Amino acid sequence: MDVKTAFLNGELKKEVYVSQPEGFVDPDRSTHVYRLKKALYRLKQAPRAWYDTLSRFLLDNDFSKGAVDPTLFTQKTSKHILLVQMYVDDINFASTDLKACDMFSNEMSLK
Repeated sequence: MDVKTAFLNGELKKEVYVSQPEGFVDPDRSTHVYRLKKALYRLKQAPRAWYDTLSRFLLDNDFSKGAVDPTLFTQKTSKHILLVQMYVDDINFASTDLKACDMFSNEMSLK
């Protein structure tokens, strides 16, 4: 599953300022900068902000973070297991229960 807006939704831990982009420069304040409220593509902090956002969501929904691989999350029930792997802006997932995959896919598409 490709998350098209992955790097646009992450919360930044520190204040980040950017110069006014070409075409959007305020002529009355051409030396001013913008403070970002959320992460942007090509921002150095964007991948980490995305990882933190998705990790928090998964942990809040009874997933466990892998001890060896922090991008691998598992959710176990008495009969089944759901595996979720994060890679850049992709989420790969598999389960021993097809319904769990469908539910996870639907939940992610709502986010």
